[in-house]
Amino acid sequence: MGAAESSSKLARGIHEFTVKDARGNDVELSRYKGKVVLIVNVASRCGLTNSNYNELGQLHEKYKDEGLEILAFPCNQFAGQEPGSNEQVDVNGSNAAPLYKFMKSERGGLFGERIKWNFTKFLVDKEGHVVNRYAPTSSPLNIENDIKNLLGA
Repeated sequence: MGAAESSSKLARGIHEFTVKDARGNDVELSRYKGKVVLIVNVASRCGLTNSNYNELGQLHEKYKDEGLEILAFPCNQFAGQEPGSNEQVDVNGSNAAPLYKFMKSERGGLFGERIKWNFTKFLVDKEGHVVNRYAPTSSPLNIENDIKNLLGA
């Protein structure tokens, strides 16, 4: 067990992590304290892309003023569907981003922790706890009620 892995087990929420944005700048997730956050691994060439981008956009538009943030991490681990120079994130394997190791340890999927495909979604409450994980095929609009509950809407 490496140092990074043991520290990810000790984290109490996503607010303890720092990630890179598309330009390679560090973003401290503590800035999202008090917000409901939906975290998604995305790819621009996946069959699920159009519907997900569209619906994620709708959700953000509808709830951003109430405190919803959507964080999308480009990932090229699934059939090479996110080629390009954007800062990419590994969500599986030993090089997985610490944030992803933490979220997977909090919410293993049906078949263990491994993320299966693009557009796996993690829903995080205002305190930074991972409260739910949704399959790639779950449409963002299907989780609207869960988001509303966390927002207290």
